[in-house]
Amino acid sequence: MMTRFPLITLVVLASAPAAMAAPTEYPLTIDNCGHALTFPARPDNVVSIGQATTEILYALGQADRMAGTSLWFNEVLPRFAEEDAKVERISDNAPSFESVVNKRPGFVPAVFEWMIGDQGAVGTRQQFADLGVPAYVMPADCQGKDNLVGSDGTRLVPFDIQTLWDGIDQMAEVMDAQEAGDALITDLQAREAAVVERVRDLDLADVSAAVWFSSADLELDPYMAGGMGIPAWMLQRLGLRNVVTSDEEWPTVGWETIARADPSVLVIARMDRRRFPADDVDEKLRFLKSDPVTSQMIAVRGNRIVILDAEAMHASIRLIDGLEHLARGMEGLAE
Repeated sequence: MMTRFPLITLVVLASAPAAMAAPTEYPLTIDNCGHALTFPARPDNVVSIGQATTEILYALGQADRMAGTSLWFNEVLPRFAEEDAKVERISDNAPSFESVVNKRPGFVPAVFEWMIGDQGAVGTRQQFADLGVPAYVMPADCQGKDNLVGSDGTRLVPFDIQTLWDGIDQMAEVMDAQEAGDALITDLQAREAAVVERVRDLDLADVSAAVWFSSADLELDPYMAGGMGIPAWMLQRLGLRNVVTSDEEWPTVGWETIARADPSVLVIARMDRRRFPADDVDEKLRFLKSDPVTSQMIAVRGNRIVILDAEAMHASIRLIDGLEHLARGMEGLAE
């Protein structure tokens, strides 16, 4: 039996004033996923590969130092629309190596290691290093994860939210924006604590869920959130059990297997990219309600479907937005 979430007004937690952060001393050397990156000065012409790193830079007040962005899943957050309009969108998907380095960047932060790792879709770390360009990967995508196993990598340990805070902190240090970084992390942590407090006392014993990101084709097995990734962390924080237990980040799982598990709730990703037909959330909904297997699932029959922006399922400032939205969405689910 699904317990309704009571509607509770989110309280913004006040924090004590933080001490003034010390400015960055250059040259700065940081460790990033086992690689030493050196910045001789505050970077100019930053090119970000991934919406999450882009929006973190905007939140840190660094839009004026950005020369390009790429790899977008959703529209930019409304509060950053003005800044984003002034920064070139090099590509909605993975950019070419040439399009990045032609901007003569002093910093290339990426969300995913497969973009700039040993088998980089854009280029390898060594290719960037040969040109003197520090290429950075968000710690959430390399710490406790093997990106050479599985199509999107395999988690060796469950996702730890601390890796997101570490990534924001490092990017703030690189850009000499520590005070903004501290304020951003404090706000996100307070919001996380508040939404967890909202649901802590609810009776959600053995309520299960599955998270559908996309599918290469609607006739093929869907990409579902694995048991140790970011969406699984979101479910766990709200007292939900992920029916997919694979250690892969986004394994393909047959609908027959999902239907046998019959999760109480289905979470589906909404995105603006159109790499696959199932990127369209309306196509997802049409499939779920018309397919002879999925249409019989309790979550589909009871309309227990929560729609989240795809970017909220990544290590980004939207992760907490997603956590809040998931809690709100569950308030209206039928018992």
